[in-house]
Amino acid sequence: MRVVVFGGAGFLGSYVVDELLSKNHEVTIFDKQKSPYINDNIPQIIGDILDVKAVRDVVIGQDAIYNFAGLADLNDSIDKPVETIKQNVLGNLNILEAARMEGVDRFLYASSVYVFSRKGAFYGTSKKSSELIVEQYGEQFDLDYTIVRYGSVYGERADRNNRIYRILREALTDRKISFKGDGSEEREYVHGRDAAKLSVDILSDKKFSQQSVILTGIERFKYSQLLLFIKEILN
Repeated sequence: MRVVVFGGAGFLGSYVVDELLSKNHEVTIFDKQKSPYINDNIPQIIGDILDVKAVRDVVIGQDAIYNFAGLADLNDSIDKPVETIKQNVLGNLNILEAARMEGVDRFLYASSVYVFSRKGAFYGTSKKSSELIVEQYGEQFDLDYTIVRYGSVYGERADRNNRIYRILREALTDRKISFKGDGSEEREYVHGRDAAKLSVDILSDKKFSQQSVILTGIERFKYSQLLLFIKEILN
């Protein structure tokens, strides 16, 4: 299957690219930057999802689309509400419209469990809005979509937007960890590679067509447990 991955150079997107390649799919990456994880034989288009023509051009001839592109940091979304809505809503709409115009058969949208939270700021709002638009494209234009609401993903490719990355960096550089709250907050952590494998399994499984699914880890951890675990590892 010919698959284009928007945001394929990023944290989770790059893991999905790896998994797609391992399943012998023909992959094209569309991102603002070149992926440091992929060899030069894989087509990589450097571009912006707000560029309608660039998006349309890369979608031509594709069988499926993953969209991981956009702004993913909650704090950035508070500081940059307009840019968040542009990238996460209008950018996704540009991809959807390109898919419709070019007759792409399959669309997978990377959303977030923050659509259920009042703490998701403009990031959560942008994801919730985009989910509604994806569903309308499915209803109005018969787009075969799946919305994947990712939980707390971690992995060695994470950047400053990732909470576990920030904790580890602070622990390693400052030998201390600071956080707000009492540590009772709970999360179900999943590694990026595991999330990617499930994301690729969803691609060809018809039971996920026209569905929204939650993808998280299988075990729930309190934040205080996570901090103790990291403390023990780093001694």
